[in-house]
Amino acid sequence: MSDAPQTTAGEKIEDREANLEGIGCSRKRTEDVRFIQGKGNYVDDVKLPGMLFGDFVRSPYGHARIKSIDTSKALAVPGVKAVLTAADLKPLSLHYMPTLAGDVQAVLAEEKVLFQNQEVAFVVAEDRYIAADAAELVEVDYEELPVLVDPFKSMEPDAPLLREDIKDKTEGAHGARKHYNHIFTWEVGDEEATDAAFETAEVTVSELISYHRVHPSPMETCASIASMDKIKGELTVYGTFQAPHVVRTVAALLSGIPEHKIRVIAPDIGGGFGNKVGVYPGYVCSIVASIVLGLPVKWVEDRIENLSATAFARDYHMTAELAATKDGKITGLRAHVLADHGAFDACADPTKWPAGFFNICTGSYDIPTAHVAVDGVYTNKAPGGVAYRCSFRVTEAAYMVERAMDILAHKLDMDPVELRLKNFIQPQQFPYQSCLGWEYDSGDYPTAMKKAMEKTHYDALRAEQKERREAFARGETRELMGIGVAFFTEIVGAGPTRNCDILGVGMFDSCEIRIHPTGAAIARLGTKSQGQGHETTYAQILATEIGIPADDIMIEEGDTNTAPYGLGTYGSRSTPVAGAAAARVGRKIRDKARKIAAHLLEVGEDDLEFEVDRFRVKGLPEKQKTMKEIAWAAYNNLPEGMEPGLEAVDYYDPPNMTYPFGAYVCVVDIDADTGVTKVRKFYALDDCGTRINPMIIEGQVHGGLTEAFGIAMGQEIKYDEAGNVMGASLMDFFVPTAVETPEWETDFTVTPSPHHPIGAKGVGESPNVGGVPAFSNAVNDAFAHLGVTHIQMPHDHWRTWKVCEKLGLTG
Repeated sequence: MSDAPQTTAGEKIEDREANLEGIGCSRKRTEDVRFIQGKGNYVDDVKLPGMLFGDFVRSPYGHARIKSIDTSKALAVPGVKAVLTAADLKPLSLHYMPTLAGDVQAVLAEEKVLFQNQEVAFVVAEDRYIAADAAELVEVDYEELPVLVDPFKSMEPDAPLLREDIKDKTEGAHGARKHYNHIFTWEVGDEEATDAAFETAEVTVSELISYHRVHPSPMETCASIASMDKIKGELTVYGTFQAPHVVRTVAALLSGIPEHKIRVIAPDIGGGFGNKVGVYPGYVCSIVASIVLGLPVKWVEDRIENLSATAFARDYHMTAELAATKDGKITGLRAHVLADHGAFDACADPTKWPAGFFNICTGSYDIPTAHVAVDGVYTNKAPGGVAYRCSFRVTEAAYMVERAMDILAHKLDMDPVELRLKNFIQPQQFPYQSCLGWEYDSGDYPTAMKKAMEKTHYDALRAEQKERREAFARGETRELMGIGVAFFTEIVGAGPTRNCDILGVGMFDSCEIRIHPTGAAIARLGTKSQGQGHETTYAQILATEIGIPADDIMIEEGDTNTAPYGLGTYGSRSTPVAGAAAARVGRKIRDKARKIAAHLLEVGEDDLEFEVDRFRVKGLPEKQKTMKEIAWAAYNNLPEGMEPGLEAVDYYDPPNMTYPFGAYVCVVDIDADTGVTKVRKFYALDDCGTRINPMIIEGQVHGGLTEAFGIAMGQEIKYDEAGNVMGASLMDFFVPTAVETPEWETDFTVTPSPHHPIGAKGVGESPNVGGVPAFSNAVNDAFAHLGVTHIQMPHDHWRTWKVCEKLGLTG
């Protein structure tokens, strides 16, 4: 027993708390030790014996019939092992795969191609370069067909028929189809009451507000390695998976291999942003090729493939209407959305939510009635619809209502902040039941808004803007000044299994922890970090809950053979769901530790109190046992009848989602002669409930705002009339660098979630949700006094200059 850790009496509580580096500590990211030294382990770093390489033959057309495929020249290339086509997959029923949205997607095109760069054949070779060269030799005879890229023309009577495989289906996964290019209609709210509100309204506004097609463009593209052991009948798949367990389940359903014989490993991932949630043809083809050839097969897409063929984001065209009184009290909201889903409905949304959580579109406002209808349609574009740094269409919803609020404010000649303050949900109204079905957990919106006004000297900015407009009119300056305000409420933490599932699996999450005899621990979770700092923050939650320093707690994710089943990381669900599981599993550990401490101290459990990292006898502080001492005793000195060890697991099914919010203010200066827009100031106040690691929160906000800046000010995946992708390389797709990125001023309030074990709400998506409308409102505000109602995004220099030219402002 001499090796047991010893109690360190006399240490100050403050020192012991600092040593834990628990909740609230700006602890440095443990992950960065390997990342900054180039020691990360990504999918393309994995090398297996005998590994082969796959590459795709892709369609040059947006819509065409495949008349024939000749693979003979490719197969004749030395080193080529196989060329797979739909004809090879069809006997295995693998030429189509199910999507998360209840549709099916072609793995390899069979009779038609439906978007440019769609996968047509899969070449497998000894070398990646051989595979690429051989792919060029596959001869495909195409017959071009009419192309449909405008979603507003999708349901016209003479629109091209896209999905011939389902042309006669009158019912889709979410109800009746009203056209052969129609996917679903989803409605929520009280249509009759909303129509009545508009009929009696003193003021109404209506505007088409489009959120253009963009792409997450993560640092690392999508990749997979499949390795089939034919002797054991076991399949191992490495990949860029945000939800490894879901991929394992899908792989079992597709392949027929028992799930316990499939191991899915997600190593380090260089960014996800929703792009790596779904299953792509490359994953399926690498698995099939490995099964057929008996060797590991690696597939890694290039940047053009990633931008043009993997899942896009947004492409929502929203007609927003607000009804209000003359003094600015909103009485109703009505919206119709035309959702462009591309060639297949492969949206990464929970099963029951074909339009995601778009019904959060009432935002932060106490709106008495609303009605929303969303129509999903097919076009000749890449499929997808991912939560690009947002939670299931929340970004689109927030953008719509925040632009509509500014449009209404200008029509009423009211300051945008004043209008928001007049309509906020008030603190005493929480928990608040929205008219579209959500129960907001907590919030203090007026305090956050007023703090943002004070910190940005908002009144002084408006006074300066007035002077600048007068100076512009006199010809004394060529710059227009815009002030953009955005206040958002997000819904994250999907979610309660009664509301949310993926392919029938409820969206709970998990944490398993084992405390070793020396007091060190390993915790495994069902999520998967792509840069969020999970290894750092989960350890902090556990450090606070169990009293073991965060440095002594190892966090593991991403291996389905070791991690408990979880639904993965996206939609800012890690802290709200898996973080809650970590807190709860820590409390299970503490409950057992209390029993052991009572045994060691020879007192009753009720006589003990937990203090930072130990249990003490009430009234006798000198009688205490640290968690490290208790961990040692868990393996050799237990109460009679108690099983050895200090381990626990928790599967957390949240009672509700969480509702982080924020107040953002953006100031821009626009050169009327060039359209160049400079972001002078950007202030972001976030309320994510309990703050686990302030430094990581700040990093998350900086990253999200940079992405919001890119989206609002230039990012766009465009198609020409022939279905050609116009932004499929980083030469054409705007990814901000340090040169273009503005400086960010961050701030916060703290309104804990009442139902979360530690009061945390999540923050990873918030800056994108709030940042985009703040930028757009700022640009629009610069022109609002000139009678401009709404300028569509993106607000790049050329488009902004065209607005100036149209208004006759250019020099």
